[in-house]
Amino acid sequence: MREVNNKSSHILNTSSTLFGLCYVVFTSLKALKLDANTLIDEFTAVSMVLFMTSCIFSFLAIRKAKKSLLFENIADYVFLAGLFTLFVITISIIFNLLR
Repeated sequence: MREVNNKSSHILNTSSTLFGLCYVVFTSLKALKLDANTLIDEFTAVSMVLFMTSCIFSFLAIRKAKKSLLFENIADYVFLAGLFTLFVITISIIFNLLR
């Protein structure tokens, strides 16, 4: 049988760190008024929501014994979606800098 909660603490730690990074990027875009011309701030907001959702489900996987495997899998897939949106943000920033 697969060991339960072996990834949840790692997902929680990394998701919260990446949420903080996205928060800094989002507030920097708003403070510098660079959010009007691109979709970077929208993708950053989506990424923040995904990473916070991943944090919540990984925390629930650590706390709940009955559904911990389900919560861990949800947290894992939501975290992967957050990484994908972060990749899109990075590509968008690179292409905006090259213009």
